[in-house]
Amino acid sequence: MTDKHVAVLMGGFSSERPVSLSSGNACADALEGEGYRVTRVDVGRDVAAVLSELRPDVAFNALHGPFGEDGTIQGILEYLEIPYTHSGVLASALAMDKQQAKHVAKASGVPVAEAKVLNRLDIGNQHPIKPPYVVKPVREGSSFGVVIVQENQSHPPQIIGSSEWRYGDSVMVERYVYGRELTCGVMGNVALGVTEVVPMNHAFYDYDAKYAAGGSKHVIPAQISPNIYQKIQTLALKAHQAMGCRGVSRSDFRYDDRFSENGELIWLEINTQPGMTPTSLVPEMAGHAGHSFGELVRWMVEDASCLR
Repeated sequence: MTDKHVAVLMGGFSSERPVSLSSGNACADALEGEGYRVTRVDVGRDVAAVLSELRPDVAFNALHGPFGEDGTIQGILEYLEIPYTHSGVLASALAMDKQQAKHVAKASGVPVAEAKVLNRLDIGNQHPIKPPYVVKPVREGSSFGVVIVQENQSHPPQIIGSSEWRYGDSVMVERYVYGRELTCGVMGNVALGVTEVVPMNHAFYDYDAKYAAGGSKHVIPAQISPNIYQKIQTLALKAHQAMGCRGVSRSDFRYDDRFSENGELIWLEINTQPGMTPTSLVPEMAGHAGHSFGELVRWMVEDASCLR
């Protein structure tokens, strides 16, 4: 048992609110099972006042998306001097910006796909690069707004320039990388196992494939050669350290082995606030390494600090 009071921050007001509520409640349940005194905080614009009144010993950050993983809530927690989990202000802001994260990853020797950042309204009816390519919001998570433009499409999808688009005007246009979806978590400074994510009846690992029941199949350890497996672990750890991440993170990769076992391996992005339900990828990886879900969230709380 412990007398440590943990405020689990969840919900919020980004597109990923439902995912965050799921993560937050799962973590709160597990922390209560580990003996912590837990307060569940559905984060609103008054979160600073709420936390000032609560004065928890630790804030467990289970927020996803803008405000929760872009350095904003981290800055508020620094100001309030409340130790918190996951990455700090700079690493969170950096990892959330796909363009800047790609620059840092590439400079540290992590292979990335060619890309450019454009205003979505400037794309018009002409392909900005040769198809196939991917258009993704610069600062969103959970695959919100991701559009794959196929080789045979005569022009970019109209949704990108329409009034229905809700993900900001800056978009990244990135060369499409064929192959398998692989992901690797990092816990502290240790790379966890590599998982292959196989979308079921989805073109790629989109929001529904991530979160709907039966949307995807997770294969851990991924059925790839030991050489590629270890290379992914090395690159995930390298990206984690280059960004200055703390706590847990997860790096996503594409691996094109259509023609050779030594095919193209490309780092896509790093997630500083990975999903945290017991069936989410990072908890599965931690389980594969011998850590129960309760042990994982306990480790995260005990790892919490300011000035991360």
